Amino acid sequence: MRQVFLNELAHGRSGDKGNISNVCIFARNPKDYELLKEKVTIEKVKDHFGDMVKGEIIRYEVDSLCGMNFVMYEALGGGATLSLRLDSLGKSMASAFMRMKIELEDE
Repeated sequence: MRQVFLNELAHGRSGDKGNISNVCIFARNPKDYELLKEKVTIEKVKDHFGDMVKGEIIRYEVDSLCGMNFVMYEALGGGATLSLRLDSLGKSMASAFMRMKIELEDE
């Protein structure tokens, strides 16, 4: 087994609304999409973000785009007007997501 950063297999876009972060990840190569669905689970995402995301995480699969949309509640320290975090907005969450490590079988 070997570990790789998610950004080797996917790219992402993110946004926010209040205290909710929305991150979409898309397979760079469609052949990797099934692997991403298997490896990028809600549990793995919760572990990756730890205390940063205090609420529920919901994953929506968008097979036609080879992507998944993760909606993360209570993820932005209360939202832009309440948080003391330097960057409380969800725009940076995709970058943080891309640093998640996933395990792959050795080739």
